[in-house]
Amino acid sequence: MFPKEYIQFLAHFHGDRDYFECHEILEEYWKKNDVKNKNSIWVGLILLAVSAYHHRRNNFNGAKRTLEKAITIFKTQPDSVIKLGLDPHLLQDILTSRLSNITNQQRYISFNLPIGDQALLDQCRRYCKQNGFVWGMKSDLTNDHLVHRHILRDRTSVLEERNQSLKLRKGND
Repeated sequence: MFPKEYIQFLAHFHGDRDYFECHEILEEYWKKNDVKNKNSIWVGLILLAVSAYHHRRNNFNGAKRTLEKAITIFKTQPDSVIKLGLDPHLLQDILTSRLSNITNQQRYISFNLPIGDQALLDQCRRYCKQNGFVWGMKSDLTNDHLVHRHILRDRTSVLEERNQSLKLRKGND
């Protein structure tokens, strides 16, 4: 019923709190299924993960900007939020509170999304268990690999792809 990428997103979001991985998983899914739609519900979830990632790193400007965009997407698509097994009203309450915390530069605190679909919740918990995550565990703020993942990751393939693209463009000039 739910895409496996969404299950993975939720498991990482609530399990190991790897918001960077959440972003990666859903961005790939979005690009395959709804890439031209910048207001896609998938983009809203991606932005939510990015906001949590920025907030945890005390990048309040980035966290605020991305969360505001996510809130707008969720507000305009309550039916899509419901179809994803989330309570749209509770989601708005949670995100409005988080936006206030970010605006006031309060420290990051782990949070859960309001999953109302029991079957979805069960699937996510199973995925966590199979992958060694603990559902609902607080974020490990001392884990630099988790907190600063975008800086510490291996970017070799990204740089190679960028160089290849530059070569192609130069060849077409």
